[in-house]
Amino acid sequence: MIKKFIQKILGKPSSSHAATDFGKRVEIPASVHGIDPSLVDDRALSVVRTLQDAGYEAYVVGGAVRDLLLGLRPKDFDVATDATPEEVKALFRRAFIIGRRFRIVHVVYGRGREHEVIEVSTFRAHLDNRAAEQVKGNEKTSKSELAGMKHAVDSSGRVLRDNVWGPQDEDATRRDFTINAMYYDPESQYLVDYHGGMQDANKKVLRMIGDPVARYREDPVRIIRAVRFAAKLSQLGFKLETKTAKPLATMLGLLADVPQSRLFDEMLKLLQTGHALASIEQLQKLGLQKGIYPLLDVVVERADSPFVKAALVDTDRRVGEGKPVAPSFLLACVLWADVKLGWDQRLANRVPPFPALQESIDEVFEARIGDVSGRGKLAADMREIWMMQPRFDKRIGSTAFSLVEQARFRAGFDFLRLRAEVAEVELALADWWQEFSMADDAAREDLIQLAKSEKSSAPATDAVKSRRAPRRRKPASKSAGSDHSGDAPSDH
Repeated sequence: MIKKFIQKILGKPSSSHAATDFGKRVEIPASVHGIDPSLVDDRALSVVRTLQDAGYEAYVVGGAVRDLLLGLRPKDFDVATDATPEEVKALFRRAFIIGRRFRIVHVVYGRGREHEVIEVSTFRAHLDNRAAEQVKGNEKTSKSELAGMKHAVDSSGRVLRDNVWGPQDEDATRRDFTINAMYYDPESQYLVDYHGGMQDANKKVLRMIGDPVARYREDPVRIIRAVRFAAKLSQLGFKLETKTAKPLATMLGLLADVPQSRLFDEMLKLLQTGHALASIEQLQKLGLQKGIYPLLDVVVERADSPFVKAALVDTDRRVGEGKPVAPSFLLACVLWADVKLGWDQRLANRVPPFPALQESIDEVFEARIGDVSGRGKLAADMREIWMMQPRFDKRIGSTAFSLVEQARFRAGFDFLRLRAEVAEVELALADWWQEFSMADDAAREDLIQLAKSEKSSAPATDAVKSRRAPRRRKPASKSAGSDHSGDAPSDH
């Protein structure tokens, strides 16, 4: 009481810990929170049980708890514990410590495409430069902890390193939103809440823990996460709290210090987690439609164009159906307008079709995706999808048979199908390839004969064009064919 009175008189906290509100631990029983334990993944339950049996604290944490409270079955499960990464790794046969800036453990179950990863993190300490200096003066602080403290927070408040372990209340406080800072023990079925997360979940409010401005400075990527969570949960009626939303647009400049690779990954989370259209709507609503990432600016700018909108709708649909999606497909759709414009201009100047397309693609790579040029597979997959498009016009001879065997045929065909949906190509062409891809060899021969008869009965003007086209394309066809090699997945 005397300490609190002195702090009140002086207007200053006596320590870093006192300067921060770490909340009050509230244990909420199953009769109140109503979580259905059958929604908890057996592998997450096994990880929690193994850690607890070894004498450690362990909880399901984060977005999984939020989803459980909402009656949803989480897609991913994270576990938080007071065990260090090395201690966690020692308890599991297939466990791997990953990351340097943020060290966590991946506990792996199963193999191949069916494998599942449970991410296990150690309780982190709330950290600022003042706290770092105080801990450095503590004789009990280990050398590894001191190394983790070094330059942990920069002058602007941005957290640079986060490998300092601490108690659960501090771990909860360093998380972003109240609804993501709850801990669920599937064994006792108690929910641990420090910051009113359950009340906010009931009120459908997205609220940042602590001062939003300071929290965005700690990690500017929280700006993007705020958009993503608002988009994901908007369909359930959630809204960003006013104080949480207000600083977003004014703090956009902080993202300039974030590595481009991390921004690229965050962009993909916005666009490929099943809420792309809702994310774009939130970006526009919050005044963030420009300035996060160059490619994202283009996506938002073109979101209302028929072809890009069709691609975004298709991506959301596929995620909702549990089908795989690839960034190469969506980005190929977004930048197709640029590629097609350059292609058409070169064709008008009588450049043969395949070289014209290759030159246009090179130009677009230079202008639009130079910041991800290091992602070789992404660029190769985009190029193959684009280069496949003129080959769909060639349905006679062996071309059709070889094309349908290409590793990226399905992605290229899905791209063609979207073009047909917006009337860029004839719907009959997409229907023909759909049937051809599913037919046996005899039926395929019949389809090729049908294509031949359609070509021979075409109007004279079209026939003249079709006779001229091979003379322009033939010199480039061999070199273009080499661009379709590669071992890419068939799903986009």
